[in-house]
Amino acid sequence: MATITFNIALGKVGYYASLPAANDGLVLIALEASGLEADSVLRDKDDFAAVVAGTTNEQTTVGRKALTSVTVTVDDTNDRIAIDAADVTWTSPTGNPVGAVVICYDPDTTTGTDADLIPLTKHDLTWTPDGNSFTLGIADFFRSSSSA
Repeated sequence: MATITFNIALGKVGYYASLPAANDGLVLIALEASGLEADSVLRDKDDFAAVVAGTTNEQTTVGRKALTSVTVTVDDTNDRIAIDAADVTWTSPTGNPVGAVVICYDPDTTTGTDADLIPLTKHDLTWTPDGNSFTLGIADFFRSSSSA
């Protein structure tokens, strides 16, 4: 599950994950371990361009991954929603160590810039891409519940 939910995405993650637009989607982006800013700083970033505007850097050699098989499940028994996606695999990745991944909403996967990507959740991850294939298991990457 998420380490943090970005303030811009509070209350919106389920909505973004279930949109049926023709070219929208969720994208997973790796962040380098070195220079990774604190959660208290990152949570206030409103787009991915802002996430990487400080000392936080994208780990570009592993590449961005589109999330597939995204499901939003309403759990009436536990008064919450759970969002899941298929696991993500990198084949023969190399490069700088990864300290976290961010899941962003992309309103148009065919065009746009980092300023268009809305950061939804950040997940801490310790991984050094060493040429061996790596699979990131994703299970309920986000849960939201109501409180009375």
